[in-house]
Amino acid sequence: MSLRQFYPRKNSRRQVSTLKIFVLYATTAIAIALQISYPLIDGEPLRVVTIATVYWAAAAMCIHAWLAYGINYSLIFLTTTFTYALIVEQVGSKTGWPFGSYEYSGTLGYQIFGVPLVVPFAWVMLAHPLLIAARKVTKSWVFLYGGLGMMAWDLFLDPQMVAAQRWTWDFTGSHVPFQPEIPLSNAFGWLLTGMGLMGILNKFLRFDRRKVGTSTAIPDFFLLWTWFAGVIGNLFFFDRSGVALIGGIVFGLILLPYIFLLRFGPPANN
Repeated sequence: MSLRQFYPRKNSRRQVSTLKIFVLYATTAIAIALQISYPLIDGEPLRVVTIATVYWAAAAMCIHAWLAYGINYSLIFLTTTFTYALIVEQVGSKTGWPFGSYEYSGTLGYQIFGVPLVVPFAWVMLAHPLLIAARKVTKSWVFLYGGLGMMAWDLFLDPQMVAAQRWTWDFTGSHVPFQPEIPLSNAFGWLLTGMGLMGILNKFLRFDRRKVGTSTAIPDFFLLWTWFAGVIGNLFFFDRSGVALIGGIVFGLILLPYIFLLRFGPPANN
């Protein structure tokens, strides 16, 4: 008779320390505070806040990925998303495909062959919560749901960054509704590349959380905050009611089934 019968193996999942949870929430709070300050400042402080917001938000999502799913998951997620985004942005900015013809200004900091370092981290900050949402909503169409989410997010991001002259478009023809400075091809490009990224992440990243005490509250909140801030910011601070309308409707409709499942669906894996 084995001693294991008397001393069963302990659950391999470990409790996340209070300190680590605090770091996660503090990092998220700083990212949100920076976003709130965005419409209240201008000039050099605005430029610095723009860059800092992305890094802090990306850090919060990576910390959550590490605490909830493990270090291997977080490293694969970060390296895959960063590399994929950098390649896509390099191709897009140099060839005009699939987004359209655009060029980054020098105001977003250090660049890698013309693409600001901060840009791939912007992909990181939204890819993590959208992947979680997509996997909750569907099993077979994760790539499509996630790609639609990436496209909808950019309906808020692009007009804000173009208005601040972080990048510029050169095009003629159809444009995104209520966004005459942004080509319609940009929405197609985000859908296409977003589906590609979500398909890759869904293929190689595990589904189940690895640590006790880690919920999806932080990425869920960040998704809802992105929608809320996009609507309120454009409606009351940026005087872009059309952007608030189109972004609010599209992103809201995409988030709706996830919100419904969070409220009424079965519990997520623990």
